[in-house]
Amino acid sequence: MTTPSLQVSGLAFAYADGHQALFGVDLTVGRGERVALLGPNGAGKTTLVLHLNGILTGGAGSVHVAGLEVRAGDRERLREIRRRVGIVFQDPDDQLFMPTVRDDVAFGPANLGLHGATLDARVEAALAAVGMTEVADRPPHHLSFGQRRRVGVATVLAMEPEVLVLDEPTSNLDPASRRELYDVLDALAVTQLVVTHDLPFALQLCERSVVLSGGMVVADGATADVLADEDLLRAHRLELPYGFDPRSVWR
Repeated sequence: MTTPSLQVSGLAFAYADGHQALFGVDLTVGRGERVALLGPNGAGKTTLVLHLNGILTGGAGSVHVAGLEVRAGDRERLREIRRRVGIVFQDPDDQLFMPTVRDDVAFGPANLGLHGATLDARVEAALAAVGMTEVADRPPHHLSFGQRRRVGVATVLAMEPEVLVLDEPTSNLDPASRRELYDVLDALAVTQLVVTHDLPFALQLCERSVVLSGGMVVADGATADVLADEDLLRAHRLELPYGFDPRSVWR
């Protein structure tokens, strides 16, 4: 069997103040899968995501990325884990800080030791994947919010990750930018974990959804089935837009 991109087993975690954020989470994401991670605020989604690349460690259970266990204290291993798990933040300005788009996309690979033609090719490929080649030499702050979001994706793609984790990717996007981002993500041949409150977007992009609530997985199934379960949504403070019927959407 192919080693899954993500294997989370019995993950439990409490913060220093005693707040228990995760209670024995199990999650497997196969290679090439696109999975939506849904849940109300405070469900533990961010805590889970921060375990995937070793920003948080020290709880019970285990996390493996493409078979490689996330372990505290092993700097070389954590460096490789963080290359394999690329996180696209909700606010692209948290990711873009260099003078030009090209510089931002090159930053990660350059820190891995890439240079010259190899680095240039990596940057060009990442920008082409998100449709941002023409803005390579522009300052990021001159771009629209939607363009900056796509450049943020490119900075992660340039690292050639095993898993792309997107935190509220459609937040603050207008309808056209939202559609453009969907087109980009839909074309990527990479495992994706999409943390979102945008349930129609989850249905559009991800065939599978996992609902996290109270630090536990409370549902895991086909996105259309999860979103059609009115009792489940109501119990865990998930709401569809007025009039939206997931059963009426043809994939």
